[in-house]
Amino acid sequence: MKVIIPLAGKGTRLRPHTHTVPKPMLKVAGKPVMDYVLDDVRKLGNVDEVVYITGHLKEAVERHVHASYPDMPATFIEQRVQDGTAGAVALAAPRVDAPVLIIFVDTIFDADLSIVNTSTDDGIIWTKEVEDYQRFGVVVTDANGHMTKIVEKPTEPISKRANIGLYYVRNWQLLYEGIAHVLTQPTNKGEYYLTDAFQYMIDHGAKLKVVDVAGWYDAGKLDTLLDTNRVMLGRGRALRPAERPDVRITDPVRIEEGVVLERCSVGPNVTIGTGSVVRDSTLRGVIVGEKSRVERCTLTNSMIGDSAVIEAYRGEVSIGDHSELRGA
Repeated sequence: MKVIIPLAGKGTRLRPHTHTVPKPMLKVAGKPVMDYVLDDVRKLGNVDEVVYITGHLKEAVERHVHASYPDMPATFIEQRVQDGTAGAVALAAPRVDAPVLIIFVDTIFDADLSIVNTSTDDGIIWTKEVEDYQRFGVVVTDANGHMTKIVEKPTEPISKRANIGLYYVRNWQLLYEGIAHVLTQPTNKGEYYLTDAFQYMIDHGAKLKVVDVAGWYDAGKLDTLLDTNRVMLGRGRALRPAERPDVRITDPVRIEEGVVLERCSVGPNVTIGTGSVVRDSTLRGVIVGEKSRVERCTLTNSMIGDSAVIEAYRGEVSIGDHSELRGA
């Protein structure tokens, strides 16, 4: 089986952090978002090759993959023109000669990927039932649980099963026939959508099974990334430091080794990276990167990059790597 991971986007909704870090490499609960996904892929054990469609900060992605996943053969293809999801997956065509798993890695999901090993359908599309269905592309199914169509941001409640960007395609030949067709059509707001290729497959007789995931956690913008940090801390990623009299810890937190805490209150839902210092401060719902310094602050719902300094500030803030912010 081949795996395609498109991650060429610039992550504009998470600036300034994505000026220096690719969006899928931003950390929640001390771990890059993409690693949650790649760890699940590694467990499958039958992956011949992972094809990464890169773009923004592509060298950082390549370094990370080589360092953290040397056991999974990797190919990197740059998407020079950001023309949509179908355009991204199309670039992998020369590498695909077997069933393919396609994963967009700005979310974390609870899904049993091992079902691909026994699936007899032409493909699988994973979904998550949501109440705010108007925000998503939703999947409509027939009585047998196969997809009939995807509707982008419907105004009527025809389905609440949101498309989460996780797909398995056994009939990879028909998928690429569909992508080739899509790329000959007019763009939709300047983009070619992979979901249109799935619609082509269905229109040509394919059976795409729809499977709900148990959980789906977005890391594509600041508020949802912080919420995903909270969820992951509560699911085994917490790391509590030794007790000391001048520090109050409210679980869950993840305080890495080498963090200095002095006269502060930390938690709940706080992650602090290695080498950072927090003094005379209160942090709740905050991610602090590595080698940063926070002094005389009261912060909530905030994200601080690596090697940053923030002093005498109260409220919510988002500052990137190597930034400095000093209040009155």
